[in-house]
Amino acid sequence: MKIGFDAKRAFNNHRGLGNYSRDTIRIMSTSFPENEHFLFTPKIDPNIHFDCPENAKIILPNNGFDKVFSTLWRSFGMVPDIKENKLDIFHGLSHELPWGIEKTRTRSVVTMHDLIFIKQPELYPAFDRKMYKIKYFHSCRIADKVVAISEQTKHDLIELAGIDATKIQVIYQGCNPIFHHKCSADEKRDVRVKYNLPKHFILNVAAIEKRKNQLMILKSLVSNNIDFPIVFIGKETDYAKTLRAFIEKNKLQSRVFLLHNVDFKDFPAIYQSASLFIYPSTSEGFGIPIIEALQSGIPVIASNEACLMESGGPGSRYVSPTDEADLGYAISQILSDSTMQEKMVLEGMKHVAQFSDAAIAKSLMDVYLSLQ
Repeated sequence: MKIGFDAKRAFNNHRGLGNYSRDTIRIMSTSFPENEHFLFTPKIDPNIHFDCPENAKIILPNNGFDKVFSTLWRSFGMVPDIKENKLDIFHGLSHELPWGIEKTRTRSVVTMHDLIFIKQPELYPAFDRKMYKIKYFHSCRIADKVVAISEQTKHDLIELAGIDATKIQVIYQGCNPIFHHKCSADEKRDVRVKYNLPKHFILNVAAIEKRKNQLMILKSLVSNNIDFPIVFIGKETDYAKTLRAFIEKNKLQSRVFLLHNVDFKDFPAIYQSASLFIYPSTSEGFGIPIIEALQSGIPVIASNEACLMESGGPGSRYVSPTDEADLGYAISQILSDSTMQEKMVLEGMKHVAQFSDAAIAKSLMDVYLSLQ
């Protein structure tokens, strides 16, 4: 089978969509080496570490116009390359399919991660919201199959975009195999020294932006008199200024650590060094950092968004993303109860077993085969 992927995010995105794209390509290329894979990308960021699989070919814009207007190539110029390579399947890994693919013999699949731009429009400029609606809804309409990364995303696609439920298949994400590595005490110590981290800390891994709700964590620690270090890891936006102002006002400089550009290879040791992981996001498609935390064997507190309850499973603790007192009580209770921590970790490890590479590979291949 010849399978094409929209690999723009795999080659150019450090965050969630990039991780999903890289993992999907890795899983499918290693699980089904007999297939040919074609990775379509308008450019390659040299700062993104992504090894092209041996059974994959990178497709870039091949003429002057497409190279200059690479965004247009991704939306309108890839179809001739799809035809030329006689692809059986083309999978848009991040919300989009090229216009005109529905007129080819190639069957199409699109992965939809979320509709946050509709659910929380205040987080996006008006122009971006309009363009997302046009492109995303169009892709869902012309796709032969839509993959939703959670039941919540499927529900949103049905309710907010009017997509036929029978067209949507829920396939959960997993996490990179690097998180399956059990770090030694020396490895954890070396990473803590490298980033000047305390021996015990609370962890949050997410872009430092309003939707991720890191300020609520800080407010909860202060209002509930919880004297415990916390580490935030993520790309900073203007929202980070709000956090820094709160940190300075409340004299938290000695116990709040803001990190970015952390080496990916160091994430397992950081996760495994944490005492507790908190993810109070107000809106998500799924929440991969929660899976990474559970796989790393640490307790999780998340907001009671439906999709986060899917990723966190029955062993995690859920709180309202606006209730500082409830979050503070949960933090204090878990940090002070080793028996509760052990139970949460065991439940978490059972839950993440369903997000294995093998399960994801089988589910995606079943979708592809159903279209042949």
